[in-house]
Amino acid sequence: MTAYVIFVRDAVTDPTALERYRELTPAARKAHPLEPLAFYGPHDVLEGDPVDGVAILAFPDMAAARAWYASPEYQAARPHRLQGSRGKIYLVEGVAAPSEPGT
Repeated sequence: MTAYVIFVRDAVTDPTALERYRELTPAARKAHPLEPLAFYGPHDVLEGDPVDGVAILAFPDMAAARAWYASPEYQAARPHRLQGSRGKIYLVEGVAAPSEPGT
């Protein structure tokens, strides 16, 4: 079942550290393929506090998403994200698409 990693960035606290994070993350993406579905583009907050940005990454399943997050490549980048921004990351399992009648 597809899994999604959702980044909610509340604020940038150190642009230099965040830039270093961006430089390091391609190694994790190369080692653990993912599909970016949304990536810090225009957004509207319909409820709750304003946020600086949102990214949604799709993985084949929860195990693949956890492997990406725990990978040495991502763990090398992670401290720069933590230094450069405040936010949250969620891991969510998707739902099966309803089957069409007759399939």
